[in-house]
Amino acid sequence: MSREEAELILRAKERDPAALAEIYQRHQPAIYRYILHRVTDVITAEDLTSEVFVRLMKKIDGFTYRGRPILAWLYTIARNLVADHHRRSGRLPQVPLEDDGLASVASPDNHIQHWLTQHRLLESLSCLTAEQYEVILLRFVEGFDNNTVAELLGKSVRAVKSLQYRGLIALRNTLKPNGW
Repeated sequence: MSREEAELILRAKERDPAALAEIYQRHQPAIYRYILHRVTDVITAEDLTSEVFVRLMKKIDGFTYRGRPILAWLYTIARNLVADHHRRSGRLPQVPLEDDGLASVASPDNHIQHWLTQHRLLESLSCLTAEQYEVILLRFVEGFDNNTVAELLGKSVRAVKSLQYRGLIALRNTLKPNGW
């Protein structure tokens, strides 16, 4: 954790509105994207993202630096809220794919092919373990490097690489029989 972040957290613990706002501005987009990819519903993602930051404000006094940035703590809160949401709703998490590609599809044949591609990818991602899914999401959707993913998940870089490797193998094995 940088000295700047340590000072920011100290100010947030003192209930400095500017510090809390800065934490929100820095980390809200990443937390929102993370949750949206886990729940697929914009309204639910917005609600859960808000709840992450409400919990931050309620529990910042209990936050203790343990070698990981505050973003790692926010991801943990988000992961727990998403799990609770799925438990309550009785639905398994799904992975949304961007719809903006549909606007550029010129013909009905291309539209159908695009839909089939998304459907196959969604099915393949559902075969991953929760840990593999998180690593793949943080690495390839969020664009974090292995060191950052390890820090955010509280795992070693070696464990992240292993989860990524096993996840990609599982995706390949799922997609390969389907002609991908």
